[in-house]
Amino acid sequence: MSYQITGKTGVCVLFGDPVEHAMSPVMHNAAFQKLGLDYVYVPCRVKKEDLGKAVAGIRAMNFRGFNVTIPHKLAVIPFLDKLDPMAQKLGAVNTVVNDNGVLTGYNTDATGFLQSLLEKGIEPKGRKIAILGAGGSARAIAFILADRGARLVILNRHVERAQELARDVGKNVKAVPLDEANLALALRDSEVLINGTSVGMQKEEETPVPAGLLRRDLVVVDIVYNPIETRLLKDAKAAGAVTIDGVEMLVWQGAQGFEKWTGQKAPVDLMRKEAIKALTHEK
Repeated sequence: MSYQITGKTGVCVLFGDPVEHAMSPVMHNAAFQKLGLDYVYVPCRVKKEDLGKAVAGIRAMNFRGFNVTIPHKLAVIPFLDKLDPMAQKLGAVNTVVNDNGVLTGYNTDATGFLQSLLEKGIEPKGRKIAILGAGGSARAIAFILADRGARLVILNRHVERAQELARDVGKNVKAVPLDEANLALALRDSEVLINGTSVGMQKEEETPVPAGLLRRDLVVVDIVYNPIETRLLKDAKAAGAVTIDGVEMLVWQGAQGFEKWTGQKAPVDLMRKEAIKALTHEK
């Protein structure tokens, strides 16, 4: 389907460095066309020193909004007017809505991750959940799951970072060093395992968890989406576990941003299909 860009077309962009491999353009542009919306989504490579000028450009050109990816999720905050409560808690933004020059920051990484669980029938409340990693994605996941009432153990190779995250989250959270002994102990008591690290990204032989620690009654989530089926997920499936791949978080965080910009319900199935197509280089 083709469409024409005019002076009335709503513009949404992605700010990051790099942006060449982002999945957002294929998902959003397909969704705009599917719903017949006069919008277009464009990735823009923005260097750290130019971020303030880029945000000023959003206001000046009255673009509808933008996504923020590495390395700008924290740095963008001083240039915004308002933050929603989750973005405020996390100190990180990935989606911004422009309402007549008022820029509001959101974090749909957190809410999108939660939705990816709920859509699979997995309610985190009261569950024991092990999170691997303490970086930006793991932070978003930890906050939203704690808010939902889960009990968490965060495992990270540099335990100080895990302890800092546990203090920030502040309730029902433990932090321990990520090694095989602690991993075995954590998984013995956990119902859900989440890989919030980049281990396995574009390296199909790598996994953060030995296969022998996985079991049938465990839910295993990997936020890595390239490859879609990581070694961790293959091993988990072989053990009979329920698995959720990284495409789900990717799609749901994108869908929630789409809805904030357009006020329309996102065509999630289409966005998932387009993301998978791009990741697997299908035609």
